[in-house]
Amino acid sequence: MTVTASAPAVFLREARVPGDGIHEGRRVLRRVPEEWEERPYELFRLVPRARTIGAEILGVDLSRPLTAALRAELDRALLEWKVLFFRAQHLTSDQQRAFARGWGGLETNPLLATGAGEDIVRFDKGDAAAPTFENVWHADVTFRERPALGAVLQLREVPPSGGDTLWADMAAAYDNLPREVKDRIDGARAVHDFIPGFARFTPPERLAPFQEMFPPVEHPVVRTHPGTGRRTLFVNASFTTRVVGMDRDESDRLLRFLFQQAHVPEYQVRFRWEPGDIAFWDNRATQHYAVNDYGPHRRVAERVAIVGDRPY
Repeated sequence: MTVTASAPAVFLREARVPGDGIHEGRRVLRRVPEEWEERPYELFRLVPRARTIGAEILGVDLSRPLTAALRAELDRALLEWKVLFFRAQHLTSDQQRAFARGWGGLETNPLLATGAGEDIVRFDKGDAAAPTFENVWHADVTFRERPALGAVLQLREVPPSGGDTLWADMAAAYDNLPREVKDRIDGARAVHDFIPGFARFTPPERLAPFQEMFPPVEHPVVRTHPGTGRRTLFVNASFTTRVVGMDRDESDRLLRFLFQQAHVPEYQVRFRWEPGDIAFWDNRATQHYAVNDYGPHRRVAERVAIVGDRPY
């Protein structure tokens, strides 16, 4: 009788990565809801710039008033792609306002510098300029009861290199959360406050007078997008301070994990600016990150923001 020796047991040393991280593996990358009816665009050419987010629109002159049909197609493109890029538009402030008003009234923000009117925020950045919301993933003004629907940003002056902006698809971020995390945040609410984001670059004496104007507000941790019905992760590192009903340590640990989701490259698009370029993004579905890597050069941008609805 022949005896076959069994293979020796193989042992691996004990090793693990810390919990609450982002790990390798395939990701679900759905750009639109499963039941969404996609149709061709008839009034412009659309060129995707990433898998689920970001598309360049060709053949549209934003200096001209939008027809109802063009506005409807652009709105559908915004819902499907979350951020739209228009090259070399060189809009005046009035033209930029007029385009944004196609989606609603315009916000004002007394905490930021303005351009040609209180509804135009101006970011004039160079070595001597004070920092603002750069080098951090965030959604705009989530400290308001009705955070912005979206924003229209135009670059007036572009550095010779650097100064890109990235956007992250927060519906994709939600889709890929572990089941146990989804169960944990289903129905949860979080507090948003303007102070943490602005205190990084604004002295207390300037912020204090705005505390009554902008009290802390609560929003769902996961909001339902009113245009698509998709569930979208709605917390960000600039303004979300705690999850309601959790002790501080538990809330901090959960929020750190949720904040990290915007950092996944598969959910992102990156845009390299040229003078006169326009980006129009859906603030309900995205976060963005302005890269400050262009010193000592100057970068000048102007933004108008569109009044949004109450998240649910």
